[in-house]
Amino acid sequence: MTESTLTVDQQIHEAGPVLLKVAGELDHHTAPGLTQALEDVRLAPGTALVVDLSDLTYCDSTGITVLVTAYQRAEAAGSSFSLAGLGHDLTRMFQTVGLDQVFALHPTTDAAVAAVRH
Repeated sequence: MTESTLTVDQQIHEAGPVLLKVAGELDHHTAPGLTQALEDVRLAPGTALVVDLSDLTYCDSTGITVLVTAYQRAEAAGSSFSLAGLGHDLTRMFQTVGLDQVFALHPTTDAAVAAVRH
């Protein structure tokens, strides 16, 4: 059995939002790494966080819980929270459980950043 891996890289976009680029498998083994990276982001009124999932290859219910918790934390802080680059399967899963009505979903990081700026 192979160990699942996840990497999270943080950048500050030139337009201002914090970008977290998530790559690999998001499951109960790797979720603590993303949780920590999300908690390390300073959120305040008017700030924006964009999570790029374009290189995410797998996401289970634990991963969804991490994203929902991060969304709730951003909302409580007065920050915007959006997801970018979801693959077809992840988009479909979010639609099935109604999370497409909760999250701001964008096809690309550039689209998410543009939406935050308007």
